[in-house]
Amino acid sequence: MAALRIGFIGFDGVGTMEMTTAAAAFNCAEIQEGDRGPKQCYEIVIIGLSNKPFVATSGIVFKPHKTFKNAPPLDTLIIPGGRKLTLLKPQIGKPIAAFVKARAGCTRRIVSVCSGIYGLAMTGLLAGRKVATHWRYAQDVARRFPELQVDDNAIFLKDGPFYTSAGATAGIDLALSLIEEDYGARVALAVARELIVYLKRPGGQEQYSEPLQFQAQSISRLSELATWMLSHMHEDLSVEALAAKACLCPRHFTRRFKIEFGTTPVDFVERLRLDEARRRLSNGDNRVENVGISVGFRSANAFRRAFERRLGVNPSDYRRRFATSSSLSAIVDRSRKSIGFGKAA
Repeated sequence: MAALRIGFIGFDGVGTMEMTTAAAAFNCAEIQEGDRGPKQCYEIVIIGLSNKPFVATSGIVFKPHKTFKNAPPLDTLIIPGGRKLTLLKPQIGKPIAAFVKARAGCTRRIVSVCSGIYGLAMTGLLAGRKVATHWRYAQDVARRFPELQVDDNAIFLKDGPFYTSAGATAGIDLALSLIEEDYGARVALAVARELIVYLKRPGGQEQYSEPLQFQAQSISRLSELATWMLSHMHEDLSVEALAAKACLCPRHFTRRFKIEFGTTPVDFVERLRLDEARRRLSNGDNRVENVGISVGFRSANAFRRAFERRLGVNPSDYRRRFATSSSLSAIVDRSRKSIGFGKAA
């Protein structure tokens, strides 16, 4: 099977991480071909506006493999973000948009990373489609391109052959999803482990984890609660208990909490527990029945109901999709033992 060719558009002022994070993920993807050993799944091609080297925001210099004039056929075309794109510099944006539009009919997937959405939106190909970008640019993108349906919180989204993602590291999440589309979950999870990615996140998930959002938004005494709750999720996190921890009466605490974070303490705690539950399910160390209890839900049924309501999938299906290969093996071993296999004769 021939390697799939991935084209990265490069230009002066491109974001360093936007240019490299997804590329690193694709570069790690390998499949075994019998006795011949591992084979690279992808061929990465850097495509420049010209054949001259270009400089990223960090000062790192990239040398294009090809240019817009002689670029080879591509399976996937990726537009990384960069400041000159967000400013809609015509000398950058116009040639990128023209090249993408010309290649759209013969390219299986077209992808933007972070503010790369500007270059892709300029083509007019995204009219009426749902798109994601970094939350910092979401309002500006929606204003400049009103024909787009901008989601300001999704990590990445797919709409037809177009894939759009949030910040630079979300490029890894999207790359893992594309690898899984092409070669299956086993290869994608092997890449995630190689990159030491904490968790392979599904598209549509929030750009913040709950603790990070909590700490980033708060500058009051409530900000310290996030760290405390992370190590006490199995304990009583009722409004009364949290209010006492913050040295406030429950009524005042609830009012302050809603003002600062736009949600109730009960809603926040449930999201926090589900965030941790996802991590534990992906590790596969515990039975699904025990995970909910370990993060503070009163029963396995209450955990399942909350999980399905929030995430649209039951915990068992989530673990089958996102557990690492080693964890999946452990799950299978436990299942075999529970039905009598693997016992000594």
